[in-house]
Amino acid sequence: MKKPVDPAELLVSRAGDDSDFRERLLANPRETIEQEFGVTLAGDHEILVHEESYNATHLVLPPRSKLSEAEREEAKTGAASIEFLRKTMYDPAPPLRPPAVERARARKSAAASGELAVAGRNSIRRGLEFLESTVDENGAWHCIRFNTADPDIPRHFERPPFISALCVLALECCEEAQAKAMCAATGAYLVDTIEFPGLWRYYRHLPLDLDSSTLCSLIAGNHPWILLERNVPRILANRDEAGRFMTWILAEDEPDVVSRFRIEADPVVNANVIAYLGDRPETADAQRWLEALVAEGGVDGSSKWYPDTVAIYYAIARAMVRAPTALERLRPILADRILGLRDGKGDFGNVLQTALAVSALYNIGSLESIDAKGETERIMSSQREDGGWPELLAFGDQELKWGTIGQIGHGSEAVTSAFCIEALERLVEILRVR
Repeated sequence: MKKPVDPAELLVSRAGDDSDFRERLLANPRETIEQEFGVTLAGDHEILVHEESYNATHLVLPPRSKLSEAEREEAKTGAASIEFLRKTMYDPAPPLRPPAVERARARKSAAASGELAVAGRNSIRRGLEFLESTVDENGAWHCIRFNTADPDIPRHFERPPFISALCVLALECCEEAQAKAMCAATGAYLVDTIEFPGLWRYYRHLPLDLDSSTLCSLIAGNHPWILLERNVPRILANRDEAGRFMTWILAEDEPDVVSRFRIEADPVVNANVIAYLGDRPETADAQRWLEALVAEGGVDGSSKWYPDTVAIYYAIARAMVRAPTALERLRPILADRILGLRDGKGDFGNVLQTALAVSALYNIGSLESIDAKGETERIMSSQREDGGWPELLAFGDQELKWGTIGQIGHGSEAVTSAFCIEALERLVEILRVR
């Protein structure tokens, strides 16, 4: 476990020891910081470095809120304000389309691995064409908010930053030019939605949250607030007595509409925090908690927001890749847990669950444990003529605590498609070397 390095503290320390570096940092802070850390910072963010003296003291004020005082007051009761709630939604979404007629596939594929890899690559490109038509001009991805218990309750589009980050993290593995362009556009969009000191929220009437903040931070890593870890103290302060990270970042001037059913610790949220912060002493308790959940078979039903167990395993596997050495002890048992999700026919469930399982197994180095050819055909057979994959439940509160009206689900064809493309990229890689 590494000792964390504070980038801002490192710059100050270096400037104290190296007068030449100090002068360069004062004269050209942007170029100097980029050279020091080997990064390219967000293009439109000005960086100023001030030098205090024995006769001058600098007091730095945080930026003003992006919301006006009236809007912030309105947000505090946003759950009861229809007009304010509408600002977080968009036009009513169309009815759920029936799934595509799945093409017949053999249990054991007769196609050669090379031929299937080419077909998989074509499927990826068709999927990207579909995604390009769904991502808006600002780089924002859309999702659909729906009621899983009552299909008569209206469905609405939503474009929270979380959805964009979730999908781009899946799409980052794709080497196609279209994918890279979409990822770049979405990265710029996420920078536009950032709140000081490097945090995000799902809806305007909800508090800031760690699920959104950590995933967005992974994408917006070249923003100076993220590079200099300005948001880390707030994240570390949001732990319970057991050292687990809490979902909502509550403050006196933030909305309190979630406090009555606040989730103290969610496994996916904690995995996402570990993916962002890495393997450091402050994440050790959260790592131990996740390790115990998986080892003791306690994952099923442990998350309010992610009802599919495979989604929890996927998040943990992603954290293992994003934060090398973190959760490493889970690697063999996590593979067994994922493989144990298969039914009597060897399937992981619907195509989204299959895609998540494939990518998770790849991330922990166990993709050879499944029939790569069969899973490739399984995913391709569910693709629509327009290149997309069906809308399926990706996450959402499925508890009955608030009755059927409280069973809110989130998903879209774009969300499913992003994860299917990620899985196909992993499968094609395996097929090409066989």
